[in-house]
Amino acid sequence: MVELIATTPAEGLLPTSRSGVTLNEIVLEQVISIAPFAAQAEGVEAALGIKLPKVGGSVAKAGKELVWFSQGQFLAIGFDPTDAVMGKAAITNQSDAWCALEIKGSKSEAVLARLVPVDLRASTFKQGNVLRSKLGHMPLHITRVGKEAFRLMSFRSMAGTMVHEISRAMDLLDARG
Repeated sequence: MVELIATTPAEGLLPTSRSGVTLNEIVLEQVISIAPFAAQAEGVEAALGIKLPKVGGSVAKAGKELVWFSQGQFLAIGFDPTDAVMGKAAITNQSDAWCALEIKGSKSEAVLARLVPVDLRASTFKQGNVLRSKLGHMPLHITRVGKEAFRLMSFRSMAGTMVHEISRAMDLLDARG
């Protein structure tokens, strides 16, 4: 009989660092998609005790983090809202679907500038801002989590490619000295 061993999406690939930039895997214990039914957004907010973020935003309160994910869809990260919003929203547990990485350091913006076709400079993309974009050919969800830190999320099946692409950009930046 085959014995299955649970691993994280980027198991054995990280951490890595170069030129003041560190890339680590983040293990998000729970990632739950919330899509409020028509006219139920206020009911979802009341049930959760936290406002739903605006487009391109995130909110955190008392250990609960909600991030805008797409039109009418949000991700609850680190907590399970299922019981609270039952009947008010479509709910999907996506905890095993995503690979989450954190890139941080003084040159993290420069690394991402080589990979992502949007302006992620702190002057335009502030802490708590989120967006959907692409990293090469992969869909990417980006959250600025600190002055020099970003959370990057893509499909679990693309973890190796995501780590490879970011590591390569780190190498190229490092080679410039």
